[in-house]
Amino acid sequence: MMRSLFSGVSGLKSHQTRMDVIGNNIANVNTIGFKSSRVTFADTLYQTQTGAAAPTKTVGGTNPKQIGLGVGVASIDLLFTDASPQATGKNTDLALSGNGLFVVSTDAAGKDKYYTRAGAFSFDANYNYVVPGSGHHVVGWNADEDGNIDTKGTPTGIQVKDTMRSMGAKATTEVTYKGNMNSSVPTITKITTQTGSTIPAGKSAIVGAATDFESGALPANVLPATSLTLTLSDGTTRTITAKSSYQYKVGESLPITTITTVYDSLGNEHKVPLLFTKIPDTSSLPLGADKWRVTLSPGKYEKTIPGTPPTTKEYLDPYDPTAATDSQSTIKGVEGNTKVTMKTQVLSFDQNGKYISGSGTPTLTLSNGAGSIGTGGGSVNTMSVNVNLTNLTQYSGSDTIKADYDGHAAGTLKEVNVDQSGILTGTYTNGEKRSLAQIAVAQFDNAPGLTKKGANLYAESNNSGTANIKSVSALGVTLTPSALEMSNVDIANEFADMVVTQRGFQSNSKIITVGDEMLETVINMKR
Repeated sequence: MMRSLFSGVSGLKSHQTRMDVIGNNIANVNTIGFKSSRVTFADTLYQTQTGAAAPTKTVGGTNPKQIGLGVGVASIDLLFTDASPQATGKNTDLALSGNGLFVVSTDAAGKDKYYTRAGAFSFDANYNYVVPGSGHHVVGWNADEDGNIDTKGTPTGIQVKDTMRSMGAKATTEVTYKGNMNSSVPTITKITTQTGSTIPAGKSAIVGAATDFESGALPANVLPATSLTLTLSDGTTRTITAKSSYQYKVGESLPITTITTVYDSLGNEHKVPLLFTKIPDTSSLPLGADKWRVTLSPGKYEKTIPGTPPTTKEYLDPYDPTAATDSQSTIKGVEGNTKVTMKTQVLSFDQNGKYISGSGTPTLTLSNGAGSIGTGGGSVNTMSVNVNLTNLTQYSGSDTIKADYDGHAAGTLKEVNVDQSGILTGTYTNGEKRSLAQIAVAQFDNAPGLTKKGANLYAESNNSGTANIKSVSALGVTLTPSALEMSNVDIANEFADMVVTQRGFQSNSKIITVGDEMLETVINMKR
């Protein structure tokens, strides 16, 4: 009789525990990164009245007679399943999917570690990457001043140091041209001056008077004019009236003008124009091979000649392949006019449109600028930039020439973004980007075995295993930037479980009520 009462009591206690867990799940339905729990029951010890009997030759076997003594809580399991990421638009928010947790620490050294799935992170006043609600430091690997990250080192609290919040200027050392030059570009078939006269074959025409140029004289094969009318091979015409140092010649194309940016040692920006002109190929290369001339624009052309005084400038024809000429341009610089010089280049392309020969790696020399570091270590007022033209192609189609360059102006940190690999990248006011740090992720052999510490934090337990702290890509988890992981509580399932739990509690209470009535009947047998 008393056994049924205690069975009912155990049922009440067990169902109350289940209701407590359900209530906690529902309460945290909107808690980011929350993992729900479930309660499983198990029957308790049994009182055996008779044991099992084995069968004999004449009588069959009998089963044991056992009376159960109630129910108990077998386990409260942490359901470590993924929840859906919710976009927030905040670039420091992170959401994890898969077997992994963020690592946070109460100290900047990252020694006192906790683990969480709630990725609502932000920067504090000292640019520490923290959990804003508790101040815990987000643990990862900080980059050096060059943006290099060593994930083999010891992870510590992520902080954007003062030296990383600004970026010094870097002088340009190399410019690389990429893209295509149209092999079908129309060429000049006829050049007519403002008087109607035609420029003879083999001679060049230039808009401007001879006195407009530095030496005050032009070579005999360069004819000046007030304006020029160019007839092209595609039947169109072009009128040129603006004075410049560019020369037009029958058989050549109109120039393709490109602008490359060169930064000096102080981060001053210099816009350097380069011209690409298709020229006739008189060599014995295979059919379809072409040549292109590369010069500065607008250009003046000079040559150093020994004599008294020791050097003399004169105007030379840059189209003469035997002349050791420099194309020269004067651009506006910080210290006044900056002089830019570069050897005239002739690039050859084969019938497959590939670069095959020519001076594909000229040098740009800038003087009267901020300068750079000289070969002896001292400051100089001249800087040199290597120009790589060997990646250009020549196919029929559009012109897609583009210049990529290193170097940049000084800048300050404008914003920080996190990519899917967990790398924090800083964007600076000069348009440059630099890696600042990388998020560390921990993985456990038995993540549901972690101990909950409140505030969305977990700690290692004897049954969770040791944390394996690596990068996002190394552990194969998925990181979603600008999002937070929602709670994995299934509200419909929780309400269904709540109804079942309520009915179970009521049923167990009936056991106690009926047992009490039966005891009362026994007591009333003697009056």
